[in-house]
Amino acid sequence: MIYWFYEQMLRRRISVLPAHICFMISGRDMAEAPENLLKVTRWCIGISSEVAKKNPYERNAIRGLTFHISTPAPGGVERCLPAIRAIGDVASLHLHYQDKEEVTGQPGLPVVVAIGKSGREEITSCIRKMARDGIGPESVDEHRIESFLTFKYSPDIVVKSGGDHLTDFLIWQSVYSEIFFSDVNWKFFRKVDFLRILRDYQSRVRRFGT
Repeated sequence: MIYWFYEQMLRRRISVLPAHICFMISGRDMAEAPENLLKVTRWCIGISSEVAKKNPYERNAIRGLTFHISTPAPGGVERCLPAIRAIGDVASLHLHYQDKEEVTGQPGLPVVVAIGKSGREEITSCIRKMARDGIGPESVDEHRIESFLTFKYSPDIVVKSGGDHLTDFLIWQSVYSEIFFSDVNWKFFRKVDFLRILRDYQSRVRRFGT
């Protein structure tokens, strides 16, 4: 009951939402609580709807959600797939694993799930693509590199559960992201913990490197 009242209080206080959120979890996290991916997706959709009702004249909603699973869950990628694909019941799912890419699901919130993807490998791949396309050094700038990235968005929030260190995923895109280290393990991550992150986000003044 206490958590219910606390959740209601947090929901009332949230009026500013990040446009894109990235969660970084491990393969072991995924194995212990695969259902949390769908839960967090539903929470994002729900809070966006609530905030929109408060102020329908502002374009303020979560417009993208990413889950990075640093390594396949014990037992292999296939063990994760049913829980991941369940996201397609409520959102637009973009799944990246090994050398495969799947786009399925319902219209709505774009949700990216990337398994075992590395930011360093992504940038290395960009350089190789530019070399194959014959792009000279004088033509290489930030915009050119970004046009060759696999993941073409910059998260406003990067969340790492369990207090572990970050991976190098989205190493280019997240340079100005707000970083949140949650001391709650992914297995025990609750809606209250998610709302606390959103509350803290709206209280920060983002400087974008200045």
